[in-house]
Amino acid sequence: MVADSDSKVAWHRAQLKKNRTVLKQIETARFTVGESADGKALELTKRQVAELQLKIRESEQVIAQHDKQTRRPLATDLRSLSNVAWRNWTGNGPR
Repeated sequence: MVADSDSKVAWHRAQLKKNRTVLKQIETARFTVGESADGKALELTKRQVAELQLKIRESEQVIAQHDKQTRRPLATDLRSLSNVAWRNWTGNGPR
């Protein structure tokens, strides 16, 4: 993983990793132990999963936007390079 100069993006990367781990644990427990017959517990689990998925999506969007603005294209063929808007890319990152 590349170190981020932007602390907001670094925070989102850490949150993304944490939230994915928690979501994986919830889903693994649900399939290994089974779902509770208690309606309240089931609703709470569904709400937690939905909240985690929302947080993951938000972090992914922030990271994708940052990567789109700061990273140069990795492909070096003419077709890939001709589709890049170079005016949006700066070698020093966002200011």
